[in-house]
Amino acid sequence: MAGMVPYGDYDKALRRAWPFSAFDDFFAPLAAFDSSDAFKMNVEDAGDAYVVTAELPGVKKDEVDIELNEGRLSISVDKKESGEEKDKNYLQKETSEWQATRGVYLKDAATEGLTAKMDGGVLTVNVPKLTERGNVTKVTVE
Repeated sequence: MAGMVPYGDYDKALRRAWPFSAFDDFFAPLAAFDSSDAFKMNVEDAGDAYVVTAELPGVKKDEVDIELNEGRLSISVDKKESGEEKDKNYLQKETSEWQATRGVYLKDAATEGLTAKMDGGVLTVNVPKLTERGNVTKVTVE
C-alpha cells in the first residue's frame, strides 16, 4: 500500500522517475500555461439570449476585448503589469503579464444589442438571439 500513488499525482510520480526530470523542470514554467485553461468561461442559453460569463480575477475592464464575428463570440484578455510593480524587488513572483483568447460559436446570435458588464472579477456578456432570419427565403413549389 505504501507504493500506491493517487491518480491525480500519477504523472508527477512518473516524472520523478524520469532520468531527465531536471531538464523537464527547467521548461515546466513554459508549458504550465495553456491558453484553454487561461480563464473559465460558461455559456448559458437563457431563452431569448445567450449569457456568457468569464472568470477574470485581477483583470481590469480596459484589458478585455469582446468581439462577435459571424456568430463567433471571442473574449480576449491582455493582462499587463503596472509600472509600480516592475520597480519592486520580488524574491518570488507568481503573477505576470499574459494574453488569452477564448471563443464560442453562437449560431443565432444577433449583432445588435449586445451588453457586457465586469463585476467582482466576473465578466458577463449578454448576446440576444435573432428573432427572424432575414436572409432565408421560403420558396413554394408549383
